[in-house]
Amino acid sequence: MTDQLADEDFLQVTGPYRRELLAHCYRMLGSVHDAEDLVQETYLRAWRSYHGFEGRSSLRTWLYRIATNACLSALDGRNRRPLPTGLGAPSSDHGDPLIEQGEVLWLEPVPDAMVGGSPSDPATIVESKATLRLALIAALQHLPPRQRAVLILRDVLMLRAAEVAEMLDTSVAAVNSSLQRARAQLDEAGLTEDDIVEPTEPAQRELLDRYARALEQKDISVILEVFTADAVWEMPPYIGWYQGPETIGRLIDTQCPGEPGGMRMVPTEANGQPAFALYMIEDDGAWHAFQLQVVTLTEAGISHMTVFFDLSLFTTFGLPLTLPADDQVVLSSVTP
Repeated sequence: MTDQLADEDFLQVTGPYRRELLAHCYRMLGSVHDAEDLVQETYLRAWRSYHGFEGRSSLRTWLYRIATNACLSALDGRNRRPLPTGLGAPSSDHGDPLIEQGEVLWLEPVPDAMVGGSPSDPATIVESKATLRLALIAALQHLPPRQRAVLILRDVLMLRAAEVAEMLDTSVAAVNSSLQRARAQLDEAGLTEDDIVEPTEPAQRELLDRYARALEQKDISVILEVFTADAVWEMPPYIGWYQGPETIGRLIDTQCPGEPGGMRMVPTEANGQPAFALYMIEDDGAWHAFQLQVVTLTEAGISHMTVFFDLSLFTTFGLPLTLPADDQVVLSSVTP
């Protein structure tokens, strides 16, 4: 086989795994930008070794072995990526100074369009969303890297313990022990993923629409109604986090620089959850990117809002950094 044919064969057989490998690296790293780099590294390592692949495992398992070990190497000596709620401090008051820590490598959201399941298989879409929830990715960051890898390989990818042991060059007993410790730590995190709903019902879509319209108009009375009683609002790179509708409403009222009618909410999707890109009008009359909001929606309302100020995420999500001044499109409508 010529080198050109070998390259074409490699791309043809490995290309279909790129999206799921990106999701895997994102779960490991908590950063979509780092995940993209590690997927590139995975494919480079795989291409260099492809001529020696003997088929003793499936191609998919072989690629996951390369990707997992590349992620573990990248994580060596690196701090975890937190959210403000994971720093251990109590909740803040709306009037507290906003303290920014730009030097912290914060957790990042990932666009559904980059890591979602196959459109032809609804089951894979549901499964992919459930294993990419922002709360789960944040909880995974608290695990040591090898425990994190074991949990993902066993409980997300459903690989056998013997396969994971071979991938990580360890014993089955060590894999089972790591899995037990990882599960115990996630249980302590108190994840309640079963409570999370998707905006598939008209009432849920209407609630998101009400929130988007209320924020655009800075209508605090409506904003208070859409959040649950124990709702949380956090916004890296600021280290504070805020709990309860009253505190969240006052925070938006006093700290958000937008004026009524001077904000636009564009719906998108991140981590299997509804999300909004917030734009603010500036002196040039155009709408400029300001922040990305990822919504955790329950039957009772919005229970968690994670707000990201990293404007490079707009490009990652395929969103423009500016909207034209004459833009008259109704942007806040949440699509089914």
